Amino acid sequence: MDSWAVSFDDYLPSHEGTRESLCTLANGYWGTRGAAEESIADEVHYPGTYFAGVYDVVTWHVGGEPAPDEEMVNAPNWLPVRFRLDGGDWFGLDALDDADLLDFGQELDVRHGILSRGVTFRHDGGRVTTVRSRRFVSQAYSRIAAMRVSILPVNWSGRVTVRSGIDGRVSNTNVPSHTPRIHRHLRPTELRESAPDTVLLEVQTHRSGIRIATAARTTVRVGDARADPEREFRSHEGGAVAQEFTVEPAPGEPLTIEKVVCVSTSRDRAVRSPVEAAEQGVERAGSFDDLYRTHEDAWERLWTEFAVELRPAGKEALALHFNAFHVLQTLNAVDTDLDAGIPARGLHGEAYDGHVFWDEIFVYPFITMRRPSLAPALLAYRHRRLGAAEAAAARIGRSGAMFPWQSGIAGDDVTPRRLLNPLSGEWIPDNSRLQRHVGLGVAFSAWQYYESTGDTQFLLQEGADLIVGVARFFASLAVYDPVRDRYSIDHVMGPDEFHDGYLDRPGEGVTDNVYTNVMTAWVLRRAIATVDALGRHPGRLAWRRLGIAPGELDEWDRIARRLTVVFNQDGSLSQFEGYERLEPIDLDEYRRRFGSIGRLDLILNAEHDTTNRYQVSKQPDALMLLYLLSAEELRELLADMGYDLPPEAIVRTVERYSVTSTYGSTLSNVVHSWLEARLDRERSWEFLQRTLASDLGDIQQGTTREGVHIAAMAGSVDMVTRCYAGIEMRDDRLWFHPRMPVEIDSIHFHLVYRDQALSVTLSQSELRIVSAEGRANAIRLVVEGVEFELGSGEERRFTL
Repeated sequence: MDSWAVSFDDYLPSHEGTRESLCTLANGYWGTRGAAEESIADEVHYPGTYFAGVYDVVTWHVGGEPAPDEEMVNAPNWLPVRFRLDGGDWFGLDALDDADLLDFGQELDVRHGILSRGVTFRHDGGRVTTVRSRRFVSQAYSRIAAMRVSILPVNWSGRVTVRSGIDGRVSNTNVPSHTPRIHRHLRPTELRESAPDTVLLEVQTHRSGIRIATAARTTVRVGDARADPEREFRSHEGGAVAQEFTVEPAPGEPLTIEKVVCVSTSRDRAVRSPVEAAEQGVERAGSFDDLYRTHEDAWERLWTEFAVELRPAGKEALALHFNAFHVLQTLNAVDTDLDAGIPARGLHGEAYDGHVFWDEIFVYPFITMRRPSLAPALLAYRHRRLGAAEAAAARIGRSGAMFPWQSGIAGDDVTPRRLLNPLSGEWIPDNSRLQRHVGLGVAFSAWQYYESTGDTQFLLQEGADLIVGVARFFASLAVYDPVRDRYSIDHVMGPDEFHDGYLDRPGEGVTDNVYTNVMTAWVLRRAIATVDALGRHPGRLAWRRLGIAPGELDEWDRIARRLTVVFNQDGSLSQFEGYERLEPIDLDEYRRRFGSIGRLDLILNAEHDTTNRYQVSKQPDALMLLYLLSAEELRELLADMGYDLPPEAIVRTVERYSVTSTYGSTLSNVVHSWLEARLDRERSWEFLQRTLASDLGDIQQGTTREGVHIAAMAGSVDMVTRCYAGIEMRDDRLWFHPRMPVEIDSIHFHLVYRDQALSVTLSQSELRIVSAEGRANAIRLVVEGVEFELGSGEERRFTL
């Protein structure tokens, strides 16, 4: 099996939407779904293009109430290269009879980031034509994309008419169940033929006022010779431009169209205008071949940092490469100038409106371990919206920074207030904004970056602001009970998402969610450590900027030590106060009735019932503590809070929530694979296989067509590397505690820790760590509890 290529050898209209998502090409600045170049948005195809950080707002109404919706904008479609033969209809695969489609093949080369397609069809009484296309979105030049289309009349000659253009008459309709109306975000501002071989379209979003310019240069060859057919410029006032031309190749003589595109938006730095930047960019761009060489080189450099080699190299190795590829496509071009977060479904579709969630907590380890400089660029997205988070906290009478459950352009809460239940056809309340824990994830990721790199300058600036801001907010949520001498946090939702309150107060949150409380204690401790580090820095300017009040650190310490943790009668962690008093539920019965029960909340709602009544979880909640923290670290933290967590309680906690979960999120398989790695390696491997297949296998039966699941993709790579190698970064040391399933012979990957570039090879019998030559300081390694020192250029081997 080729572990670097995903191939399809048949054309299935019912699968096309999913394949378009899987074959998306992107670079972190923008991305385009893998739709055919001749396709338009319809029941089969959806050729969406998206720019990181480009959102717009539309307002519609539900039950007479205004419902503003901030969406990642479907931008102008640069793909169109349509053709017709001898004056016939414009070509489209869906118009062909099965008997006339003689051959079909599509391949996504994830090593080099190029999508290829080949189609051979019969038409007009026995004529045969072959069409081949290749395209890429450049990793070397973030605003460039290129396409080559070859049309070969195999056994005939005649006229071939081609229309190459840009279509801005697009709308956001990739998630049909999202809203009952079409969302149009663009109005054209400029349409022209800017050169004999180039067309330009500029559009502007309605509410956010962002301008997007696209310039497309089309060149033509017949056989080996360049052709210069007469071109007719066409434009549509709705926002489309194209050039149309006709040529007459001989039998067996290919007609080749090369299309090079440059884009720019008004969010770009160092440009006078998007139009000028797009026009100049496409004018300066090289040929398809020249651009592809630099793009290919860029991918080779990326894989030097990010590739994970699995042996044996079967379908799991392919899935690892595929998943890493899509994470890199979503994030690689992000820098502090771009100002973009981590969209939960990538630049691949419109699920969740392209919003930024807590999912990023699963993505940061993938980045921080391999390219540490990318993490602060992404965390800067949160830091720029710190003011909005502080204003949100102040509006509910709290201190610090309350980050929203769903975030878009400005950092305000763009979580929808209502959700359409497709089973009942009714709009129901969506209270997921009560998941305040998203801020804990921001602080956790900021500290983990610092722990991995020792980047004091980051901690002095953005890191301290984020960690302390989140700590202040959760400290202000904590309410003291003098009778119990304990603090509680009320009116929150945990990561589970199935419990937005109690039966007598639905939608008002729960009390003492264990994940929220324990992670609050963890963040408060890191905030104290951060302030201490800042106080020791020369001048103490950062310390003064934070305005630490007298007694504030003592209060944080007291809350961290006395926050409430609820336990079940069997000693396992309880998800929240009152959880054990909820009714049990027979999940097997619902599986028999409905098959998939991932969204049991919607099933019960349609039956006029609620998940608030039952001991059931959509996804890990209490178990997230054992995903983010090692068992040793969690035990130490709980002991500091005055609680004991013996090993058998950890086992019971995992077992309890494993059987009461509906596994309604792709992240469920990531977490359970991680947890089982220490308990049942065979079961861990099974969960990993499901994680790897999240999108390649579309395990949620249709959600992939609306965008891939970036966190699960990153989590699968993290699982194979960080979990199976037992890697932790804490106490200024890099820890290894390997536990590899028997199905894996070896794993090879790279990571960066404290400026040292390390090559790690793990087999069933040996761990080999090689440090690249350089001048980085020696680092401390702890392998199976034994501490070592590793300097630059040194190698260590450990028998397992």
